[in-house]
Amino acid sequence: MEHSTHHHSPSLFARLARLVRNRMAEGSLHRVIPADVQKRLAERVHASEARHTGQIRICVEGGLPLSYIWKSASARDRAVTQFGKLRVWDTEHNNGVLIYLLVAEHAIEIIADRGIARTVSPTVWHQMVERMRTQFRQGKYEDGLTEALSIVTAALAEQYPASADGAAPRHPNELPDAPVVIR
Repeated sequence: MEHSTHHHSPSLFARLARLVRNRMAEGSLHRVIPADVQKRLAERVHASEARHTGQIRICVEGGLPLSYIWKSASARDRAVTQFGKLRVWDTEHNNGVLIYLLVAEHAIEIIADRGIARTVSPTVWHQMVERMRTQFRQGKYEDGLTEALSIVTAALAEQYPASADGAAPRHPNELPDAPVVIR
């Protein structure tokens, strides 16, 4: 007897359930990442970027757009789209990193540009995502994002330090520091 290994498209019911879950999560964003948390995260990104030449963006999205749900796209697909849309790929040293959180599906994605992806093992990102997932399950979104930021900062500071002697002028801030929150 032959075993089929191809994946079936999710049922209409599964898609509708995913749609409801994603729409409902949008209303919880003010609780997950209120304005004061956004401000603190922006300050932490700014402080981080003083230590290296990399660029970090944090993107928190309540739920996936309908088109992603309908075509059964993953949170990673959406994170890659946001990586492009937010121009994280468009940095001088190709060392931008996107920390993406999809609240509705408790999905966390780290998208690193080719410069940093060549020098940091995917294991580092996977371990970071696991630690973030634990924090998020406990409702500690700010703690999880702050920890992720610390790990990304350490990797970028090691591979792309701001300057060897500390005397060089600070590199330009190529991307906004504030988190992007998509309802």
